[in-house]
Amino acid sequence: MEFTSINPYNGEQVGKYTSHTKEQTQAMLEKAQKAFESWRHVPITERAKLMSKAGQVLRDNVEEYAKMITLEMGKPISESRAEVNKCAWVCDYYAENTADFLADEIIKTDAQKSFVKHEPIGCVLAIMPWNFPFWQVFRFAAPTLTAGNTGMLKHAPNVFGCAEQIAGVFQKAGFPEGVFQNLIVHHDQTESIIAHDAIKAVTLTGSERAGSSVAELAGKYLKKSLMELGGNNAFIVWEDADIDKAVKTAITARMMNCGQSCIAAKRFILVGNVYDEFVSKFTEEVKKLNAGDTMNEETKIGTLARKDLADQLQAQVKKSIESGAELLFGGKQNECFHEPTVLGNVTPGMPAFDEETFGPLAAMIKAKDIEEAFALSEQSKYGLGVTVCTTNIEKALEMSDKVSDGAYFINELVKSDPRLPFGGTKRSGYGRELAKDGMMEFMNRKTIYVKS
Repeated sequence: MEFTSINPYNGEQVGKYTSHTKEQTQAMLEKAQKAFESWRHVPITERAKLMSKAGQVLRDNVEEYAKMITLEMGKPISESRAEVNKCAWVCDYYAENTADFLADEIIKTDAQKSFVKHEPIGCVLAIMPWNFPFWQVFRFAAPTLTAGNTGMLKHAPNVFGCAEQIAGVFQKAGFPEGVFQNLIVHHDQTESIIAHDAIKAVTLTGSERAGSSVAELAGKYLKKSLMELGGNNAFIVWEDADIDKAVKTAITARMMNCGQSCIAAKRFILVGNVYDEFVSKFTEEVKKLNAGDTMNEETKIGTLARKDLADQLQAQVKKSIESGAELLFGGKQNECFHEPTVLGNVTPGMPAFDEETFGPLAAMIKAKDIEEAFALSEQSKYGLGVTVCTTNIEKALEMSDKVSDGAYFINELVKSDPRLPFGGTKRSGYGRELAKDGMMEFMNRKTIYVKS
């Protein structure tokens, strides 16, 4: 089978890739298992040095990698460059902290000595999406490989060029052969890959549908799984908020990566009399966003990654308007490009409220008070993150238990940080990535008990 990646900005072919045969895939799985047997015994200090080198490879080649990201999935080059640098940061973070994370945990019991020892489990399969084609992979790979596991990447077909470059990063950094491998396969091989004895766990970042399917397979073969799925984040603005600051944060929270992010702010819940001022100022800022050639440094809004994604967003916009939403700005589509769009008076029952909108669509929602704002926020099948904008920090902290999501950010957009655990609740998935938590997901926490 042939896979072709297409530049969504101009429709030109970026690359063509031939899928691995079932025999080639099986050989790669066996190679991963063999590599694990030696890699697990490489001292942590040496594994950390290699991960640090991977970070340096990313920095040394940032322009090359950023260009591939932009060509394959359409984000502005400035954002692609920032993504590559963030990947270098996560490599540095685990290079510096893995020894501490994996240190024995002494626990006092009636034993002479008892403690928890951390050991790698084997090869982890990563099924990754196209929206952050480098970052999603590195936030898995940095902790997983440094801990002594091996990894296999099954990337989205439209970013196979990025996948090959990622594999090249680890090769250039000096990682042993088989420690990280890139699979070029169709999804029809997924079950046989997960079923293979070499695979001990699977991590997926993607849609709810993909997560449900892969989680079912992982359960069938009794493999550990971690799911990072969709989101419909609320961005709540209280009446005492600094509106200008809130608008500035909101623009980035919604429009970064052309809105193609699970943790993007999608529902703007505005309390009391702040609605008119916030909507007016937000819309004016949206109008200033430069759209155009994604390789241009001045471009702030790119295309969506594929035409079917733009088609889906357009359908959500139209259905919301038919249900009573007010079109305040934008709303038009041209092939893969969808105008940044602002809808007013959005209410439950509309696609712009109920569904994940994966693109530059901002839904403006009225709430009479703080309690209703949190109730509206919770009226979602997703639970990834919430932002609250206010000058009353103490009250915001006290009310954090009103939110069942995996993250609660005050006066800041919800974002991932290597130092903090990342993950959701409800249909946003389960498990945690990043920080120490992310490393522990794929470790054998072995209990050691000594009695004299």
